[in-house]
Order: sequence, then structure tokens, then C-alpha cells
Amino acid sequence: MTSASSNHADIVVVGTGIAGLATALALARQGLAVALVGPRAPLPPLEPDRFDPRVYAISPASRQLLAELGIWDALPANRIAGVRAMEIFGDRPAWGRHPGRLGLSAWQAGSDYLAWIMESREIERVLRQAVQWSGIRWVAEAFTGAERGPDRSGWTLQTAGGTTLHARLAVAADGADSRLRAAAGLTVERFDYGATGVVVHLRSALPHQECACQWFTPDGVLALLPMPDTDDGHQVSMVWSMPRAQADALLALPEEDRAATLEARLAAATRGRLGDLRVRGTMHGFPLALQRCPQLAHEGVALVGDAAHVVHPLAGQGLNLGLGDVQALVRVLGGREPFRQVDDPRLLRRYERARAEPLLAMRTVTDGLFHLFGSQPAPVAWLRNAGLDLVDRMPLLKRMLVNGASGA
Repeated sequence: MTSASSNHADIVVVGTGIAGLATALALARQGLAVALVGPRAPLPPLEPDRFDPRVYAISPASRQLLAELGIWDALPANRIAGVRAMEIFGDRPAWGRHPGRLGLSAWQAGSDYLAWIMESREIERVLRQAVQWSGIRWVAEAFTGAERGPDRSGWTLQTAGGTTLHARLAVAADGADSRLRAAAGLTVERFDYGATGVVVHLRSALPHQECACQWFTPDGVLALLPMPDTDDGHQVSMVWSMPRAQADALLALPEEDRAATLEARLAAATRGRLGDLRVRGTMHGFPLALQRCPQLAHEGVALVGDAAHVVHPLAGQGLNLGLGDVQALVRVLGGREPFRQVDDPRLLRRYERARAEPLLAMRTVTDGLFHLFGSQPAPVAWLRNAGLDLVDRMPLLKRMLVNGASGA
């Protein structure tokens, strides 16, 4: 058992996923004394034709942050796929009219790419290396509790290994079920969508040509994201937000039957857009929910990433929102007046204000689209398909959507 110890830092970051690692690294670059708390489980070695099932669409704004942290150029280029265009399809109405279609491309915003698709594991691997090289103190133990200082300034945090850390500011980056958020008394509002995100990599008969595709189907929202080719052909990553009962039934099937059932559903939903699609990895499912915290910061605690918010994955913006939190918090703390401590209430309110509009906009869009395309009555189906067709013929509105999708 690790012996008890006592340590002081300006800021303690709890959580060692991408958001926590990026927060610790970015704050340390500001000259602040930062400690990081959380497990450091070994990452599997990089294998040429095996890809992490968790992938993210990194926006230009997030790419800029990773570049500023020295991360972007260290990522393996052959594991990254760019997205130059998006095709969004509505559902097929019962009377046979074609589904609505909306096409977006990077050139409409004057950019080379809308986003870049990359594996969670590889981003985390490079961030870990950067954190270790930076000299940040990493207490690789589970966080167990926190107490406010007797004069209501600073926090004392405990870990399962007996380590005690003292800091003026504590940053919760420990996920949707954040223990630090709970210890600080910050509340959370959660809405369960009753749906499951089913993810798996697929081999496609046709090349994706750097185009991401999304279908709003009666069985939920289906997205196919570009991935690097492998030795056995072209590859895309699937995220299908299915009603929970359907997802549970699919995932309960024997592996061979599960693959055959999914491939048949994909053929019907995509109508051959990428040719035959074949499962080339292990299928996973995760519950979908909308979660928000009325306060992003209070009394020396700031929330970032999933500890602060969870949105539906149909826009692919979850990680980008988290990295946006990191950028905003670092900007506020880095630009503070010399007489202010890092836990000054005015600074924390500045952070909340900086994130209020982007978070509200993303919640509104993702939740609104989920309910719009989850509605099955014929008039609603006609309106949403007609709406996609109409927007597809409006260049100015399309440019606004492209800017929003790319974080510009």
C-alpha cells in the first residue's frame, strides 16, 4: 500500500481521459503547478490493421488546440482520415417519394477539411507521452474524495492509494458520472434517450472518398465515417443510434448472426451508397443520454468534458465540446489579472459565460434533430425531407451549417 503523502499544487485535474490530459498539459504550459489524478491503465500496442472502435471527428478548432499543445504532428498520420464532405439523407416516406438529401463540403467554408477522424486510443497515447515529458505530477490512483478548506478556499483531495493533494482549483474531467462533481455538490440534469449507440468498423466495397454519410432512418440515426484503408480493403466506422430494444436484441445474437443481421440492415438503410458493407471488428454498444450541469464552476471547482455535459452523438461534437471547455478555461486563467488567484469566483464566472452559448447551441441542435427524426407521422416525415432538400439549394445557409459543423 502506498504511504500517505501531502502535496500542494495550483490546480489538480481529476480524470485521465483525453479531456483531463489536455487540460493538465494546457494549464501547465501557462506556468501553473498542475497535478493529475487518475488511473493510468496500459494502452494496447499499435497494430497496423486493428483500430480502436472509439473514434472521434476532430474539428478544425480542436485540431488547432492539439497543434498548440504539440500533439497534432505527433499523431500517426496513417491512422487519420480527413473529411472533405458530408452527405445527410432523410428517411424514405411510405408513399415512395425520395428521401431528402443535404450535401456539405469543406470548400463551402473555404477550408480543406471539415474534420479529421481518428482513434481515441491514439490521441490518448500521444497526450500521455506529452504529459510525462512535461513533468506534470501524475498520481496514478483513483480519486476517492474532496473537502473544502476551512476558510472556504482551496480543496483537499484524497486518493485510494493514500495520497492527499491540496490545490486552490480542482478541475473535474472524470466523466459523466464525475465523483469530483458530486463531492463539490454540483448538480446534474439527465435525460435518457432510450437508445443505444452501436459502433463497429466496416469493410466497404467502394471507397469513401473522404465523405462522411449520415442517414435518419426509422431505426435511428446511422453514420458512416471515413477511416484509413486496410490490407483487406476500404474501411468506414459505423455509429448507429438504435432504439434500445433493437440494439439489445442485435447485440445478444451470436457473433456470426449479429454480423449478418447488421449487414442486411445496412444494405437496406444505405441503399448501396458504399457498396457491400461487411463487419470487420467487434461490435459495441453504449447508452445515449442528454446531460447538462446548471453550473460549470462553483467554489473552486470547474467542470470540463463529459463531467460538464453529454450530448447525442449524431453531430459528432462530444469531444470537440470538451476540448472547447479546455480552450476556454485556459484562456480565462491565462488572461487573469495578476492579483487574482486561479479560483477567483470572477474567473470561474467568465469561464461559465464563455461556454454558455456553444453548449446551449449544441444541445438545442442535437436534441432537436433527435426528436424531429424520431417522429414517425407522415406529415412530419414529409416536412423534414423537404427541409433537407430546401437547405441543399441555399448556399448561404449551407455555408453557415458547414462553419458550425467544423467549429469555425
